[in-house]
Amino acid sequence: MPPETETAPVETWSPSDDAQVEPDLPWIVLVWNDPINLMSYVTLVLQKLFGYSLEKATALMLDVHHKGRAVVSSGPREKAELDVFRLHEHGLWATMQQDR
Repeated sequence: MPPETETAPVETWSPSDDAQVEPDLPWIVLVWNDPINLMSYVTLVLQKLFGYSLEKATALMLDVHHKGRAVVSSGPREKAELDVFRLHEHGLWATMQQDR
């Protein structure tokens, strides 16, 4: 006859009613207007880094030019950090913030 085996109790965690769960809001990446970069260069960088069509990249560049900024990408924090880093490498002024 095989020996009897006991299974250990499994502890699980579930939030209590009073625990506040933060929503997982996406992060957005903003490109800001600057007096240095040409509009054609900004368009080219947006196409190169994000794969945008000429039309979409131009529309975003015009938002940057006329409105002072444009949201060029969104997603998890790590992706936003990488996008900001890559934009900085290309000489563009970019920041990120959690979407509201």
